[in-house]
Amino acid sequence: MTLALPIDPEANALLRRSPLALLVGMVLDQQVSMEKAFSSPYVLAQRLGHEPDAAELAGYDPEALVALFATPPALHRFPKAMAARVQEVCRVLVDRYDGDAAGLWTGVADGRELLRRVADLPGFGKQKAQIFVALLGKRFGVTPEGWREAAGGYGETDAYRSVADVTDAESLRRVREYKQQMKAAAKAKAAGA
Repeated sequence: MTLALPIDPEANALLRRSPLALLVGMVLDQQVSMEKAFSSPYVLAQRLGHEPDAAELAGYDPEALVALFATPPALHRFPKAMAARVQEVCRVLVDRYDGDAAGLWTGVADGRELLRRVADLPGFGKQKAQIFVALLGKRFGVTPEGWREAAGGYGETDAYRSVADVTDAESLRRVREYKQQMKAAAKAKAAGA
């Protein structure tokens, strides 16, 4: 089963066929809705007039890339920071994986190695890395031994915790409920501290 977000069908198709688009969507998935984050790679490709590769984005003029991100509607609420983050991630892909985003997960020995590789990317802390491992395993068939354990709670079969669990409107609703519960719990804990 693949990812099916309530976004433009062409944006979903890009995520399914382009490992780089999927990774860029994950990079952008913070402080904006999932739909915004994962539709932005498609909007970026439209603005460029073609699907970019990692080498192109890594070498893109930084100010011109910010302009592409900032053009209304902006690709992220923080276009300058996120354009730089996408460029940093693409530079790592070029340096370590010959510019191939799928190289990040191709040939990994196990889930621990996959998690380590993802967590080594700029802007990927443990939680974000675990969510991406779960997304790869649950929706894209990237299932090295131990991937569920590496993904932590996000790897659980019947979890509704992240983008990795979204397959339709109902699962999206359940993921949103979970996130609201976590925010409320964090707020209550902070207030009691």
